[in-house]
Amino acid sequence: MSWGRYAFMGDKRKFLAFWCPALTISPSRTASGKEYAGDWLNVCQTAGWKQWSLVLCREHPDALSRLLGNLVVKNKKAQFVVTQKVLLLQYGHTTAVLQNLLGYLSLDSLRRALLIKVLQELLETWGSSSAVKHSPPEQQQYISKAILICLSHLKEPEIESCRQELLTSMMEGVKCHLDSNLPQIRRLGMIVAESISSKINTDGPILKFQYEEDDEVRELKSLLVQTPPFCVVPSIPDDDRNGKADAALPLELESKKKSHAAAPVAPDEESDAELDSDDDLIPYDMSEDKELKTKAPVYIRDCIEVLTGSEDVDKWEATVKALESLVRKNPAATREVSVELAKILLHLEEKTHVEGFVELRQRAQVAVLTTDPIPVVKYLTSQFYSLNYSLRQRMDILDVLVLAAQELSYPKSHGKTKHSGVPKPCIQLLPGSDSSKDWRRIVDERIKSKTRRFATGQSQVELASGPNEFNSVAGHFFFPLIQHFDRPLTTFDLLGEDHFVLGRLVHTLAVLMYLAVNTVAVTAMGKALLEFVWALRFHTDSYVRQGLLSCISSVLLSVPTERLLEDMTEELLETQSWLGDVMEKDPDGDCRRLALQNLLLVENLKKKLETVPS
Repeated sequence: MSWGRYAFMGDKRKFLAFWCPALTISPSRTASGKEYAGDWLNVCQTAGWKQWSLVLCREHPDALSRLLGNLVVKNKKAQFVVTQKVLLLQYGHTTAVLQNLLGYLSLDSLRRALLIKVLQELLETWGSSSAVKHSPPEQQQYISKAILICLSHLKEPEIESCRQELLTSMMEGVKCHLDSNLPQIRRLGMIVAESISSKINTDGPILKFQYEEDDEVRELKSLLVQTPPFCVVPSIPDDDRNGKADAALPLELESKKKSHAAAPVAPDEESDAELDSDDDLIPYDMSEDKELKTKAPVYIRDCIEVLTGSEDVDKWEATVKALESLVRKNPAATREVSVELAKILLHLEEKTHVEGFVELRQRAQVAVLTTDPIPVVKYLTSQFYSLNYSLRQRMDILDVLVLAAQELSYPKSHGKTKHSGVPKPCIQLLPGSDSSKDWRRIVDERIKSKTRRFATGQSQVELASGPNEFNSVAGHFFFPLIQHFDRPLTTFDLLGEDHFVLGRLVHTLAVLMYLAVNTVAVTAMGKALLEFVWALRFHTDSYVRQGLLSCISSVLLSVPTERLLEDMTEELLETQSWLGDVMEKDPDGDCRRLALQNLLLVENLKKKLETVPS
């Protein structure tokens, strides 16, 4: 019975998994060694191309080459599976599968043409802006790995013949990846572009990006270095091994003698080394030296003067470090110049290297905004849509608004523990101390320490209470940001090429909506945000869509259920239908997960409404 019939009658995967290793060891020694090459095509066609490709790719490239030969060159179906289906239409295979498959293509001159063709198709997909936007990050990482493995197999004449094509693909691909809002996609583009540049510019300058080195980056870069083929070293008999070891000993001793003979340094060089030595110099005693510290200004207006016009670098640095605490200690003085100070901090650039300068400036901005919210937030939101600002400054504005809103919405005092399961020690009064004011606290502590409790619950924490300062200013944070997003400026187009800032804006609106729970303006904010989401629901960037779905979650969690179902019934039904489409069809996994969470929130709201007695 032929192999094809066995494969047809039995379990295809088990059959292939059993026979492939045996045939790849030494096909010529098997019982059917002479006819295996011709009958193997029948096995593949009967068992299914997908099945054999998955099993064969687990073998070593040399084993694949012995077993398949040039089957991918002669048979169109096999060529489609290897060059298209496994590499471009799927992305669940391991890195070892890619290395074996592409290594198999590189082992024969006839198959190397297919290797170059595969690299061209991979680069075309990698450089497609549509693929970067709509394919999941896992597939883009899979394609990037395949490109790096292909590059590791290319020889110098092949690189020379397609150098210009590689350069063009690199320029198009790196632009698409750097335009992405996802950091992992941008980093993948940087790594692949660096690898292509190192291959085509061996003598000249190469591309070099700055990114964080981690295990994933090191793994990707290691694929560019071709691993040596696996080979079995024949075993040496014990007698021969001992003889060779004995013969090697005189050689080793002789090499050691030569190295020791070459070790002494010439007298002239030794004397020069002694003259150049600094060991005889006696260091200065600097143990009692004290570092001179520049005092920071103690008034807000002095800080403004230093930040705007002072040439004293030390004083400028001390002012930056002390500004936040000075603003919080002097709220009345800060309110007099709050807008001016916010403007200075927004345009402040680092004059000298100050550790944590960005964080210091941001904390000072938050302090100014929380001290005098309405005038400062009006200034910042108006500047977000103004001309002559960099994207970095616009994103700084969004970050400051979020941090200030969080600070305003949270109570100022911390919770106090009523009682703890661990007994506290008694408080002993010192003789002669005047503690009449604390007598009640001392008695309570003693009573608690003497009291036996047979069952205690978890530590109860008194939630800090206080007025929600964000309540009166939530609208000032939210509505100016949502008004002009669709108006392009000369240097700023949110709906165009500046979609990264749009994504940050959408996420900022989601956070502001969430923090506005129990505020007066929450219903109006929720209705406006649903309309905003509906206008951008088909945006091509996954980061923006994730922010839109976060906005839906914030609306469902912040707006009271009665207001949602009475004032926003139509918007809610439309949103629910769109969420169903996103959960089924969106290529991004995070978007599908967020859509599912929002649908569950909608269902919970409906159940709550049904349980409420009429």
